[in-house]
Amino acid sequence: MEVEAPRGLLRIFEELEDPRMDRAKRHSLYDILVITICGVICGADNWTEIELFGQSKRKWLRTFLALPNGIPSHDTFGRVFARLAPEQLEQCFLKWTAALASYCDGRLVAIDGKTLRRSFDKAGDKTAIHMVSAWCEMNQMVLGQLATDVKSNEITAIPQLLEMLDLTGAVVTIDAMGCQKAIAEKIIDRGADYVLQVKKNQPTLHDLVKETFDELTSRPMPGVAFSYHEEIDAGHGRVETRRIWTTEWTGWYQDRSAWAGLSSFVCVERLREVDGTTSKERSYYISSLNGQDARTMLGYIRGHWGIENKLHWSLDVSFREDESRIRIGHAAENASRIRRLALNLLRRDKSTKVGVKAKRLKACLEEDYLLKLLGQKT
Repeated sequence: MEVEAPRGLLRIFEELEDPRMDRAKRHSLYDILVITICGVICGADNWTEIELFGQSKRKWLRTFLALPNGIPSHDTFGRVFARLAPEQLEQCFLKWTAALASYCDGRLVAIDGKTLRRSFDKAGDKTAIHMVSAWCEMNQMVLGQLATDVKSNEITAIPQLLEMLDLTGAVVTIDAMGCQKAIAEKIIDRGADYVLQVKKNQPTLHDLVKETFDELTSRPMPGVAFSYHEEIDAGHGRVETRRIWTTEWTGWYQDRSAWAGLSSFVCVERLREVDGTTSKERSYYISSLNGQDARTMLGYIRGHWGIENKLHWSLDVSFREDESRIRIGHAAENASRIRRLALNLLRRDKSTKVGVKAKRLKACLEEDYLLKLLGQKT
């Protein structure tokens, strides 16, 4: 029985350049991509497992793939992805997410990096790849990503990633690594607002913002307006109180004009009580948003950690990314993109009330469900 070819999603990959010589092609690039994406969705975490998936699903795959020479070997999958241009694969990914994601003003786009821990190659003097991703909390999707060789290069990678995305009306959150004047300017130029954490990598700014809130929170200051909000969570013997102060009192800051769009300073205080022991910490931020709505600001700051809890955690636990030993050529970077694409598809399905790992098993067991994830069935 023939089924409709899963081209709704996979059509975007037709523009990819095949890096192989014509005389060396025994398998089409399209077939290789389809098998890989389906395999990763279904739980395959390396090239050997992807080949095994293909062999196990060969009869089903033949209903919509040519497969003139059968299922490619694991070596073929590895060689193709090692040579495939990552920039081209990312452009395909961006086109797909742009067509899929819904946009609205005020949507949160969190930027953060994650190291592919086993992608280093000592013999080839290759450092581990560090992927910088943009996560849209509203859509629960990765919008785009770029690779760097080391974490310190996030400062140069983030502006490039921002340039690739449609950020009109969004609020971009970045941790202290991204608290840079050039990054703030790029966000404003892209039509978005920012909330940037401030730490000791910006020592003067950090100390001035800290002193501001030391004064504001210890005693009233005539003529200085601020917004305040408090939330309390309790459970499992723990009580956490979060307090936030925001203020537009920034005009006194001498370097204010160097930070594009700077409109407010922010302080978040976290009090934790566990087994009778209390701890307190404060974090500081600068923002292009006004300082009149502390509650909404806290939502953005808390929402930023969705990229850690819903993206990075899922990649490590459900896709075992930190254990992946794929490393030759561009293979690690390209495989990372395929995982993020698969995660987007799995999170997009709201009808199946189980976790990502269980959805991968269901996709492997039920071919109709796999086709539904690929956009062929509703």
